[in-house]
Parts: sequence; C-alpha cells; structure tokens
Amino acid sequence: MTDALLSTVRNAARLLKEFRTREEALGVSELSRRLGLGKSVVHRLLVTLAAEGLIEHDERGYRLGIVMYELGEAVRVHMDLHAAAAPVLVHVREQTGESVQVGVLDGAEVVYVDRLESAHSLRLLTETGRRVPAHCTSSGKVLLAHLDPVAQEGHLERPLARLTPHTITEPDVLRAELRRVRAQGWASAVDEREVGVASLAAPVRDASGAVVAALSVAAPVARVGAKQRRKIAADVVEGAEAVSRRLGHSPERSVPSSGTVTVTGVVPPVRLGPAPQLSTDRSDA
Repeated sequence: MTDALLSTVRNAARLLKEFRTREEALGVSELSRRLGLGKSVVHRLLVTLAAEGLIEHDERGYRLGIVMYELGEAVRVHMDLHAAAAPVLVHVREQTGESVQVGVLDGAEVVYVDRLESAHSLRLLTETGRRVPAHCTSSGKVLLAHLDPVAQEGHLERPLARLTPHTITEPDVLRAELRRVRAQGWASAVDEREVGVASLAAPVRDASGAVVAALSVAAPVARVGAKQRRKIAADVVEGAEAVSRRLGHSPERSVPSSGTVTVTGVVPPVRLGPAPQLSTDRSDA
C-alpha cells in the first residue's frame, strides 16, 4: 500500500471520528477546519464514504450512515457476547474437562472469539482469533445451518475445500447435514477439519432469537468416543442456552409428563434431559 493511499485511509478514519461529537450534522467547511484539510479533499472523502453507506447527506449536512450503526451493533454484540459467555465457558470446561470456545461466522470462516483450554496435557492448540473453514467444523455447521436460505445457498455454491478424507465437499451432502443440524439443535464434526479431532457445537441466540454465535467443545478423538460425545453434546446444548439467556433470549418452556425439560424457540425442540443420541459412524460427523 502506497504512502498516499495510507494517508487517504488515515484521513477517512479521522473524518469519521469527528462525528463522535454527536452533533446533528456537519458541513464540509467545518470538517475541513477541524481536520486541517482542504475542502476539496474533505468533499471527496465524504462522497466516497457516502457511496459505501458510512456517511449520509441531506440539506443540513453530513451525518453517520446506517452502515456505521450496523458496525457499532456488531461490536456491541461481540462485547456483550464475551461478558455473557465467560462464566459459562468455565462451567462447560469443568463439566467436560475439554477445551471450549465461542465462534462467530465471518464470510466462509469461523472466528473463535473466546476460548478456554483443557487442563489435559494432551490438548488442542487453537488460539483466540484463529479462523477455520466453516463447512468442516461443528461451530461452522451450526452457524451455516441458521443462515437465511439465500445466504446459506451462497455458501454452498462456493468450493468446499477437502482438508481430510472425511471433509464434506459435496454441496448436496452438506445441505442435508445443515438441515439435520438445524432440526436437532446441535452439530458434530469428527475428523473433518483435522484427523484425530472431534467437536460438538450448539447455537447461541441473542434477545431477538437470532443465532449470533456457536459454543463448542473440541477434543482428541482418542479421548472422546461415542459415549463421551453423547454426554458432551448435552453439556454443549445446555451451555449455549445459558449464554443465550445471559444475552436476553427467553425461549418458551414446557415440562412434559416425562419431566424432561423441552426448550422451543426458532428451531425444533431440544430435549435437555437424556443426552442426545449421537451416531458413531462418520456420516454423523
């Protein structure tokens, strides 16, 4: 990136920061004075930012655009998510003894925004901030499964990289897998991103019921066989629902005659009593 381009980006950032004063609107002359830039430079910056929805303009002047509001909401959600998830991550790690993380979808990748490592000497090393392909992780499957149909199809139209012999690379197979994940309320991935690694994830919802993240547990396959994965799946579902409640989500609850709590919301009911059934063959991964 050239020095001139860096300077333009820096000036655009400085210009946007001037709107933190909460004034109703600002004009070119006032912004020029505050920034120490020529009016023509300020005008070009404003026109470019307006084209991207970052700035809006009317007869009173310029103000922040709706895209800036959307960006601010995204930051707020992530900050709220960290506060809501922190104690739950500790609890789920204590329950499972394995590494637990929270991931969000960014394009075709999952970004882990919070993580607690397992206390085992043999553990998975995945640092906070790491990006992984969505189609071959349990968190990614959860997040893709809850996209609107148009957005989900857009992801399925992209090439699905094969990372291991067990990675799902056929769009129709992944589409069916996402339908199953949405119906049962959690996802699993065994040997799909990395041979020898298993993970299970469930959706985290905000106050509106929208899925904003996934809570997952990951461990070496050698340590978590089918029986352990059944238990972990239940722990992950309960943990994700606990984070959701801390974010303000209030699903409708009922207690059937069996005494098992059933939670109903946007997805079909998820039973929190007996551990969910988990197939041991690779098609369940």
